[in-house]
Amino acid sequence: MKIGIMGGTFDPIHIGHLLLGQFAYEDFGLDQIWYLPNGNPPHKQTEEGTKALRHRIEMVRLAIQDMPYFKLCLLEAKETEHSYTYKTMRELNAQYPEHKFYFILGADSLFEIENWKYFREIFPTCTILAAMRDDKNVEKMLAQMTHLVEQYGAEIELLRAPLLEISSTAIRSRARNNLSVYYMVPDTVAEYIVKNELYQMRG
Repeated sequence: MKIGIMGGTFDPIHIGHLLLGQFAYEDFGLDQIWYLPNGNPPHKQTEEGTKALRHRIEMVRLAIQDMPYFKLCLLEAKETEHSYTYKTMRELNAQYPEHKFYFILGADSLFEIENWKYFREIFPTCTILAAMRDDKNVEKMLAQMTHLVEQYGAEIELLRAPLLEISSTAIRSRARNNLSVYYMVPDTVAEYIVKNELYQMRG
């Protein structure tokens, strides 16, 4: 099968994450999209502990439960160690040698990938789908893609995605101020945030 990989803190998962998965699924004829909540990301500060991580996992589960080709994968949901993309993709290829993997990332990550730990080891494990959300930067995106292909032998495809000014940071801020987050996240996630009073004490 052709599997799309969507990693992230998903704190919380929002409509933009889901649309990106949907576009990748349709545009590249993928069989499934796997969402991997990251328990201990090396590049972000999260309020963690078992309870906070469980909340993020549950919100992903609720967000994708009605899409049969969206799956929850807990490979990166570890509290005690950092999860790195090269390691995750290597493990996925070892566990599922029959699958072909497509790693979905945003434009910012494409330009930063050479700063990732052991980034060269990522390229043999997957095709990268680089999300392009702003047509004004197409030339820069294509130049970066060409650089990575020629320098490291990467396989990269341009993923056209809608431009949505939605961020998890903004959602947390609204929730903290008792403002609605409906339409920014699936209804099930909005209800979960309200029910569990998430983000009330942090940004």
